[in-house]
Amino acid sequence: MADAQLIDGKAVAAKLRAQIGRNVAALEPRNVTPGLATVLVGEDPASQVYVRNKIRACAEAGIRSIEHGLAATTGQAELLELIARLNQDQAVDGILVQLPLPAGIDTETVIEAIDPAKDVDGFHPVNVGRLAAGRDALVPCTPQGCMILLRTIHADPTGLDAVVVGRSNIVGKPVAQLLLAAHCTVTIAHSRTRDLAARCRAADILIAAVGRAAMIQGNWVKPGAVVIDVGINRIEKPDGKTKLIGDVDFETARQIAGAITPVPGGVGPMTIACLLHNTVITACRRRGVEPPMSS
Repeated sequence: MADAQLIDGKAVAAKLRAQIGRNVAALEPRNVTPGLATVLVGEDPASQVYVRNKIRACAEAGIRSIEHGLAATTGQAELLELIARLNQDQAVDGILVQLPLPAGIDTETVIEAIDPAKDVDGFHPVNVGRLAAGRDALVPCTPQGCMILLRTIHADPTGLDAVVVGRSNIVGKPVAQLLLAAHCTVTIAHSRTRDLAARCRAADILIAAVGRAAMIQGNWVKPGAVVIDVGINRIEKPDGKTKLIGDVDFETARQIAGAITPVPGGVGPMTIACLLHNTVITACRRRGVEPPMSS
């Protein structure tokens, strides 16, 4: 059997970002320039890289980037005051507070303080509830990216059996809601699911978001299935260097799956592209402007 088709997240994300750039340019005659505020508390190296990538992506798309870097000693009250100001700032269409936050700051309190209309991460309970109810909502970026990649293989996944391994609020639960909205039959599994391998083998669509390196083996994959690997795990190689791998054992799974995302270069690039997309959507909604049509 031939190796699985690789789902190139870099290429799909580049196409989406180019379209977003055209959409932003189309808004200029209507005096709309989307603005994204990023808030980074502390100096976590990974978070710094993520924020830099988001700032660069904004610049490339023509989105105004408003950066707020706060010391690791910043208290919760001070952070909430900043969010309150950003909620009122008419130049800010989207607010992104980079997670994780330092100890002593309650993440849920911070998320709930963000105006749901500016919640480009899609984490606010209002947006979570709207998504669960099947209503129009700001959708979390990584699940949104998973669905875009899936549709490069199955333009209409109606009726397919989907298994989501992972139940986080950031990926597992929202991607399950999106799969339901796409008329899939959905199972949410996790590390404590009985006979997880058998559950996975029943999936036409397998979404791995459990956060355990190479947990899902090739013989867990149904022949011809689409495998979307959300996992990002840094492991040490025999030479002492490190590399990123997913939650799926890529080399064994690619021999059985019909299509599979690599790690890196699969879901990861889609997350920032979908963040830009959400920012354009919020900018248009806040001003009562019809978003430009994608092509």
